[in-house]
Amino acid sequence: MTGALAERSVTVPDARDRDDLSTFLTHAARLDPGSVVRLRRRGDSHVVAWIETGFDVLAARVIRARVLPSDVTVAADGLLSALRSAGPAPFDPGFGMDSAWRGPVPPDAGWTHVDDVPGPVFVELAERGVALAREHGTDHGPPVSLLDQDVVTVEADDEAVPVSMRMIFALNAMKFVPTVSDSSQSADDARVRVRIARSWIRLDARYGSVFRSRGATIPLMVS
Repeated sequence: MTGALAERSVTVPDARDRDDLSTFLTHAARLDPGSVVRLRRRGDSHVVAWIETGFDVLAARVIRARVLPSDVTVAADGLLSALRSAGPAPFDPGFGMDSAWRGPVPPDAGWTHVDDVPGPVFVELAERGVALAREHGTDHGPPVSLLDQDVVTVEADDEAVPVSMRMIFALNAMKFVPTVSDSSQSADDARVRVRIARSWIRLDARYGSVFRSRGATIPLMVS
C-alpha cells in the first residue's frame, strides 16, 4: 500500500456492501450531481455514509467497511466511480473535501423509539406530495409551505412527533422503503421506525435512515 493510500483509504470486503453503497451514492447523485459523502467509522467493522439530501434532511446508510481516517468527506461521484472497479482490498476514496460538509451529524446513541409506521403510508404521501409539487412548484423545487407541512403525527405515551414532508420526500428520493413489487421483502421490512433524540428526529427504513434537526435552524418540535 502506498503512503497516500495508507493515509486515506476505504475497504469494503463484501460485494453486497459495495453494491449497497453504490446504490446509496447513485440516489444521492440523482438528488445533487455535486453532492459530497461523509464516511464515519462506527465500531471496528462498520462505516456510516452520510449525505445531505437538499431537503434540510440528512440520509445515512450503514455498511460493513473500514475507513482511514475515521471521518472523511469526499465527492460522491468520485467514490461511486472508485467503487465500480473496487474489490475487497483498500482503495482511494478520492480527494478529501472535509470543508464542504456543513453542520453536525446525529449521534450514534441516545435514541428513543416512538413507534413504527407502515412504509406504504410514507410512499403514498410522497407520491401525493410530488403531484402537488408539480402543480405548485417552481424552477427552484417544491414550495417551502409544502416541504414544511407536518403530514404525519406519530404518538406513543406522552410523545407526539410530527413528521414533515421534507423527511418523507427525502426517504422516498433515496428509495429506502422497499417497493410493493419486491416480493422478497416482508411486511416488517417495509415498516419505518420513528425515533427521536434531544436534537433530532429520524426515520429508519429497510435500506437506510433519514434525519432532521429539531434545533433552532430547522424547527421541528415535539410537544
